[in-house]
Amino acid sequence: MNAENDMQKKVAVTVTADSTAGDERATRRKLGSRAPGFVRRSRLLRLGWRVGIFVVGLAVVGAGFAMLVLPGPGWLAIFGGMAIWATEFTWAQIVLRWTRRKVTEAAQRALDPKVRRRNIILTTAGLVIITALAGIYLWKFGIVIPWKIEQ
Repeated sequence: MNAENDMQKKVAVTVTADSTAGDERATRRKLGSRAPGFVRRSRLLRLGWRVGIFVVGLAVVGAGFAMLVLPGPGWLAIFGGMAIWATEFTWAQIVLRWTRRKVTEAAQRALDPKVRRRNIILTTAGLVIITALAGIYLWKFGIVIPWKIEQ
């Protein structure tokens, strides 16, 4: 019975050590193409693969930019297109890593209690000002329904 418990502890320690090593490997992953081996061997297939990745990534990024002004998750689509490009292009991998690092830093700053308190105070002050301005406008001009305006 004890032998089984000792084995389970060893396995748990091994899994934990492997998972932390995997996290480090994920952050230090080599830059470059992730194309399948048979595509990398043929110059024509590699060129076609890169063109295809570029066109698909461009379509997704273009749709993301369109969704910035239209309804939809624009930034999510832009980052998705960058992730598609990052599977093949080194410059996109570098940009994506930089963006991921900056987003993580911003999230950490947003969780800081002083910053949260400041943001709550500024939001409350902004809402009070907007409510006061809307109240003044309604008091001065009242509510005019657009389809019942007499000319």
